[in-house]
Amino acid sequence: MTISITSLTEFCVRVLTRVGLSQADAQTTAQALVETDAMGVFTHGTKLLSGYLNRLKGGGYRADGVPRTERQGPGWAVIDGQSALGQIGGVCAVRTAMEKARKVGVAWVGLRNTGHIGAAGYYAALAAREGFIAMVTGNDIPSVAAPGSRGPVLGSNPIAYGIPLGQSDPILLDMATAAVAGGKVYAAHQRGEPIPPTWLIGEDGRPTTDGSLYPQHAALAPLAGHKGYGFGLWCEILSAILPGGHMTWQVGSWMFDEPSRPSFHNASFLVLDVAAMTDPAQFEQRMRALIDEIHAAPAADGVERVLLPGEREWNLRNIAVREGISLPADVLAKLDGVAKEFGVDFR
Repeated sequence: MTISITSLTEFCVRVLTRVGLSQADAQTTAQALVETDAMGVFTHGTKLLSGYLNRLKGGGYRADGVPRTERQGPGWAVIDGQSALGQIGGVCAVRTAMEKARKVGVAWVGLRNTGHIGAAGYYAALAAREGFIAMVTGNDIPSVAAPGSRGPVLGSNPIAYGIPLGQSDPILLDMATAAVAGGKVYAAHQRGEPIPPTWLIGEDGRPTTDGSLYPQHAALAPLAGHKGYGFGLWCEILSAILPGGHMTWQVGSWMFDEPSRPSFHNASFLVLDVAAMTDPAQFEQRMRALIDEIHAAPAADGVERVLLPGEREWNLRNIAVREGISLPADVLAKLDGVAKEFGVDFR
């Protein structure tokens, strides 16, 4: 099924306001979810809506939660997300970071006690479009093995960065520090697709291809072994340790815990104001020279050209703007359930 960005956004706003969100907060959340779908990242888009609604109805996520700055300095802040949806806390935090960086050049903001933030790259892209280099990290309940472990040690902690390119789409990397995001394991298993042997580690500490074992009896493999493990730890420190948030097993499962329980997620937002450090036009010129060099690199047989991080996703988004978003069956099933529950049609 193909649906326009506008129609899908309106649907999300309508159901979110039904559970008590303000129009503004519902719009903020809907834009983040739908933009993620438009970029083809269906594991972190509107598929998450039903789970968020369930936790909002149960009280674990607060529909009236307003992120609050606990402490701050000229180039930093710590924000308590007040168990509001992570998209609300995330947008608040990245905008706070940008505001501070415009004054002092660089700013870091920690966001604790928030909901699941969805796609970390969404916030990095927001900052990049306003002229900032941005890095976003998050933490989650452990689901990822460490090299040599028999079970999970860290969450599939995301790390994302955005690089501004003037009026063009920014360079954008958004990745889990696991070999694959947990949502992709669920999605592949639900579709009956085989699980690659590089995705999961069984309880014996060895790779498994049985997707039904995750998460109770298998952990995600760390991205590139010890390298992904190291970056996952980095995300844990910036997102949870530094701002004083919940870490590792103190974080709840927003999908499986009782809906009345907060999930206590955390994130961090680091932004650098390009204009404070160099001439933006010169920066863009140098970036485009680098991009041209990478695009001109000899490509393998069957490959048109080497791509920059985010190019594929922005191309999909541009198609979605013109033609609508082509939603996969697993996302449609989740949205159909929401539509039936709330009596709001989206088809």
